[in-house]
Amino acid sequence: MTNKNVPEIEVGILKSGKIRFSLDGNFRINRSGSLLQGEAEAFITGTTISIHFDETRITLEEPVILEPVDQAVNRFRLRDVVIGIGFHWEQKEDQEFQGALKLMISEGEIQVVNVISVEDYLISVISSEMRGDSSPELLKAHTIISRSWLLAQIEKQDQLAGSDNAYEPEHRTEEEYIRWYDREDHVQFHVCADDHCQRYQGTTRSHNPEVVKAVNETAGEVLEFDGRICDARFSKCCGGVVEEFQHCWEPVAHPYLQRVEDHPASSAIHSGDLKVETNAVAFIKGLPEAFCNTTDATLLRQVLNDYDQNSSDFFRWEVNYSQEEIASLVREKSGIDFGEILDLVPVERGESGRLVRLKIIGSKRTLIVGKELEIRRWLSSSHLYSSAFIVEKQQVKNGVPGSFLLRGAGWGHGVGLCQIGAAVMASKGYSHLEILKHYFIDATIEKQYE
Repeated sequence: MTNKNVPEIEVGILKSGKIRFSLDGNFRINRSGSLLQGEAEAFITGTTISIHFDETRITLEEPVILEPVDQAVNRFRLRDVVIGIGFHWEQKEDQEFQGALKLMISEGEIQVVNVISVEDYLISVISSEMRGDSSPELLKAHTIISRSWLLAQIEKQDQLAGSDNAYEPEHRTEEEYIRWYDREDHVQFHVCADDHCQRYQGTTRSHNPEVVKAVNETAGEVLEFDGRICDARFSKCCGGVVEEFQHCWEPVAHPYLQRVEDHPASSAIHSGDLKVETNAVAFIKGLPEAFCNTTDATLLRQVLNDYDQNSSDFFRWEVNYSQEEIASLVREKSGIDFGEILDLVPVERGESGRLVRLKIIGSKRTLIVGKELEIRRWLSSSHLYSSAFIVEKQQVKNGVPGSFLLRGAGWGHGVGLCQIGAAVMASKGYSHLEILKHYFIDATIEKQYE
């Protein structure tokens, strides 16, 4: 993209003590006349960054910015980028990027940032989040919500920077620990490249012409509500009912991120109020008709990347932990020794049945934990598929369960667009406008730039 109206963003890629990379073509150092290309390593020397190219060593004050001379052709490649951080698909891979390479010192390590236009970023995001050969209508819908989310986060970052009020995503007392995770965790760049924000894997997966077409055909288009860009969210599978924003992140209710039953209009799920425990139990144990309730392998291959397809039971799933496993998990993830885990008690659920607050009762300690992602973190070696689960104690002896069976629904936080549900809608002939209207209540599409 060369249109001067298209904004640029900064994406955090990785942080390490030593960075290995290569420059394909000429890159200019800090807008000076010096040009570099080829294989290189960067590391910290005191308060500066040293870069080794073959026999040449350059030491520079940070930040170091390497800009491509030819934006359309020149690329840089990073070695050993970690993707899926903290999830069951975590792995390393080499990744290629367009735009500029920025190196900064952060907490004793080098922070790598990619400076790139919003539209080029989106081409990669859509390909990284799903396969490029997905339905064109799904690609267009996802492009619009990804662009909306990104620009809304930049607006919010600017607001937070100009505010005297501290943003507090963590609340701790003797009785409970509440924590949510949002992009406000980043201060040196706009967004990160992993699932914490949006999957961004450079040009490694962004050459599909259908993705480029979807981005170009929706250039500058965003979702708006009441004159503001929507904080549009998405997850893999809502499990039948879409969650509301305030149950996963800060306690702000967005009118366009309401509960949605993910079904054709002519066939309601009739789940009832899932904040009521008896309704949540029946819903999670059931298999209601829903767009995202599909086992169509061909369709799922279009939506999910290879490493996502390691998982197949996402609409309804089960996890079984022995007493030793769950006690060890909770101790490791929370840093608290609960002793033996005696019970897991739902305290508060959201609109989709996802747990917002869960009481962990141990032989040594009792504590309420929330919100949904923190619950998922504490109860898995990576992350549970979702916090929409019910608990069955098994083999109870002298009040101590021998194991816990968790029955769950959905994959992810469940807010906003359901990727698998949207893919099914597209396969049934729904347009991208109809898909967006289904998941984002009363939002409109507006053009921010050409």
